[in-house]
Amino acid sequence: MKRFLLAVAAMATMVLNASAQDWNMIVTHTDGTVETIPTTEVSKVSFKLNVADVNADQVIVKELYVGGCPKDEGTSAFQQDKGFVLYNNCGQKAVINNLCVAFANPYNGHGSNDWYDENGVLYYEDKDFLPANDGVWYLTSPLIIEPYSQVVVSCMGSVDNTQTYSQSVNYANPDYYCMYDPESGYTLASYYPTPSELIPTSHYFKAVRVGQSTAWALSMSSPAFYIFRAIDTDFAAYGTDADNIIYAPNSKQSNSDRCISIPREWIIDGVEVYAQASVSNSQKRLTADVDAGYVPFVNKLGYTVYRNVDKEMTEALPENEGKLVYGYSMGVDDSTDPSGIDAEASIKNGAHIIYMDTNNSSNDFHMRKKFSIRGE
Repeated sequence: MKRFLLAVAAMATMVLNASAQDWNMIVTHTDGTVETIPTTEVSKVSFKLNVADVNADQVIVKELYVGGCPKDEGTSAFQQDKGFVLYNNCGQKAVINNLCVAFANPYNGHGSNDWYDENGVLYYEDKDFLPANDGVWYLTSPLIIEPYSQVVVSCMGSVDNTQTYSQSVNYANPDYYCMYDPESGYTLASYYPTPSELIPTSHYFKAVRVGQSTAWALSMSSPAFYIFRAIDTDFAAYGTDADNIIYAPNSKQSNSDRCISIPREWIIDGVEVYAQASVSNSQKRLTADVDAGYVPFVNKLGYTVYRNVDKEMTEALPENEGKLVYGYSMGVDDSTDPSGIDAEASIKNGAHIIYMDTNNSSNDFHMRKKFSIRGE
């Protein structure tokens, strides 16, 4: 007779299924009691297994695509296909419970910023929070990323957009995740068509919306984008609690100015983007401990911001011998990966990539010619 011994950990839950054969399930609870669950009389048994966070701090924003791409007729740009890539930057599995995605206020780096005082001091630089503007997306189940692997998330247009615009993105993939929650108030049809049937509903992010827009207003030119985990907290309850709503000191404090106060200890990673044409009049929104720099960006051309390879650490991995591909050529003008390693080609060649992670986008990112999931 086979026996399964389950140690129940803390925090989030997963649902596992086991086909009924000639075995019993032995469950040991946290209080020490033992329960035997016979499975001979049922065809399938479902149970919840709690999973603790593992290597959450090793998950990074590898790539951010927000600017859209040219339409085939060349008349304008298609910008309803934003997405990003998260990456496990270490050699062990990563598990994140209550993963959330947000951007700081204001929407654009060059926009009027009511968080600064007359002396040019950022109000929350020395405080314990970041503002999350407009709304926050969150997962209701743990995100698990294998070593040196990635997860693709569609922010909108979670379909095969290449059927309409050839330079856009195909998100119709069963491994991808998407932001889709009409009940939240994010209902703009052009941004949120029904996701591809290939994307499992278990991969849908849900949202807490505190602004007035009918689409999550992630900037198309210069977002201050970050990810965090709501530690020991149900984010749906946290985000709708009036005690967690905050306004910039110098704002009108209208409904459109509402932000959610996010504890800085929750932040996992972030990237600050400035519109390249407006760098001189842009201001920091992410604090120095999250991102001390910025990466210039040009939208509407299919470009992304892409993380640089940590050349020394990547070359030091013994399993990478003979697998790294050099001569990287996907940078835009002077913005490129100084390592010279073509990360995507190297990954296809079986290499493991370790990316730069200095909490300074000026060092860690460059502008890339096209979204890496589109291929070369």
